[in-house]
Amino acid sequence: HLSRFIVFFVALLALQHLFAAEAIKKSIEAIYKESAALNGKQVSIQGKVVKVNDGIMNRNFLHIQDGTGKEGSNDITITSDQTAKMGEKVTVTGTLILETDFGYGYKYPLLIEKSTIMLEK
Repeated sequence: HLSRFIVFFVALLALQHLFAAEAIKKSIEAIYKESAALNGKQVSIQGKVVKVNDGIMNRNFLHIQDGTGKEGSNDITITSDQTAKMGEKVTVTGTLILETDFGYGYKYPLLIEKSTIMLEK
């Protein structure tokens, strides 16, 4: 019976990614306010692309705004293998990471890493 339990447990571990928690949908302002609790979690935001820097350190950096927050909490930077154009409306999903320092002046108090970008219509 122990061998059946081990096989069952290994199968559960292999399938756990199928049951991963859905990304937490938040406004940019809410992400800043709740950043400590959201650190390391999958988050999803909707907004407008206001700045694009492609091909930096093997990734693309985009700045997203959604009309919430004020100066200092109204813009969030995301990294992705994908990109979008300035002015496009997007939904971005990725992992929120706090206090990222890539060196060379690239330091971010908040960053949504390894994001997927979906264009809105």
